[in-house]
Amino acid sequence: MTVYVVQEVQGINVLSATKYGELALLLPSGQITFSSGPTVNRLRKGLKDFNDEDYLLLIGYPAAIGIATAVALDMNLGKAKLLKWDRQEKQYYPINVNIKGVTHD
Repeated sequence: MTVYVVQEVQGINVLSATKYGELALLLPSGQITFSSGPTVNRLRKGLKDFNDEDYLLLIGYPAAIGIATAVALDMNLGKAKLLKWDRQEKQYYPINVNIKGVTHD
């Protein structure tokens, strides 16, 4: 299992996410340029092995998180497990996403 860290954020320690898998950094710190092509290419390369067992840790600039989530969903047939930080509990919680699944609410 791998935890894909969307973006490095200075001063934020994400080591507690290792309980979900080995950490793999996708993007360095800093803003994404207005041309998203290079970022998409880098994320596609970094997420080429993304599968049902892996997690995407949602950290970084909102645009980076959005693009990384879209790429992960695309690479894994519309499914992804995300890790969301809970400030009150001070721990990560998994969120399962399936954008192609049928739900009956």
